[in-house]
Amino acid sequence: MNSTRLGVRPGTRPGTHSGDALPASNLRELTMTPVAADDLIHSAQRSLARAALAGTPHERYAAAHLAALRAAAAVIAVVASRSSQVRANRPVRQQVRSAWVVLREVCPPLSEWADFFAAGAQTRAAAEAGIPCVGARAADDLVRDAQTFLARVCDVLELAHQPALDLRLRAVG
Repeated sequence: MNSTRLGVRPGTRPGTHSGDALPASNLRELTMTPVAADDLIHSAQRSLARAALAGTPHERYAAAHLAALRAAAAVIAVVASRSSQVRANRPVRQQVRSAWVVLREVCPPLSEWADFFAAGAQTRAAAEAGIPCVGARAADDLVRDAQTFLARVCDVLELAHQPALDLRLRAVG
């Protein structure tokens, strides 16, 4: 399945614009990472390691997308834990929404990334179902994108980040 059908133009990757940094006041509010956020970051790193070792492109794609989803969940967990302290008396929303939609709302500097990964959600679902829906190049690109996104999330949350593995292009033979 090509990326144009998914709403992503080839070669289009979210950038790191100067406007990506959170204002200092917001950043201070996000730096107190709850245990759940740390666990999600570690889980994202493990998913990236699984992606690197996956035997097929669709397995690699699914694991990389899952890593990005877990990184997004870490940001949401930090914001939610902070918000729950401030909004303890407000009713909880019952509407189910995509993590990518929520990420876009709670952390605008990651909006481009949220849109990028949301566009690949259907492909991830097909890949998780075992459907060979992506080629090696698309899978490798997504692994690199997920690594970059995870590093960006760690920057936003002011966490130390070490890439799980050096994922070099696989030899084409």
